[in-house]
Amino acid sequence: MNNEQTADDAWREVGRQFQALGDSLVTAFRTAWESKENRQHLQDMRDGLEAMIDKVDQAIKEASASPEAQNVRREVEKAAESTRVAGEQALQEARPHLLSALRQVNAELQKVISRLEQKASDDPDAE
Repeated sequence: MNNEQTADDAWREVGRQFQALGDSLVTAFRTAWESKENRQHLQDMRDGLEAMIDKVDQAIKEASASPEAQNVRREVEKAAESTRVAGEQALQEARPHLLSALRQVNAELQKVISRLEQKASDDPDAE
C-alpha cells in the first residue's frame, strides 16, 4: 500500500468518524427530546442558534462589501497559496490526533446517550 492509499484510507476513516459523531448527536437529541423539559431547553437552544446565525450572516454581508474587505480578500488569496504546502503537512501530522479526538468525543457522547436513555426508562413520567 503506498502513501497515497494510506492517506486516502485515513481520510475515509475521518469521514466515518464524523458520520458516527453525527449519528450519536442525532440519537442524543432524540433521546433528550423525549422529555418535555428537555424539549423546551432544546427549543430555547435552537432559537438562540438561529438568532446567532442571523446576526453573523448579517455581519459577514456588511463586512464583505467594504473596500477593506476587498483588500483583505486579495491578501488572503496570496497568503493561501504560500501556506498550502505547509497546511498539507500539518494535516498529515494532525490526522491521527483528529481521529483520536473524534473517537473520544463519540465515546463520551455514547455515554451521555446511555445515561439519558437510562434516566428516561427510570422515569416513566418523562414523556
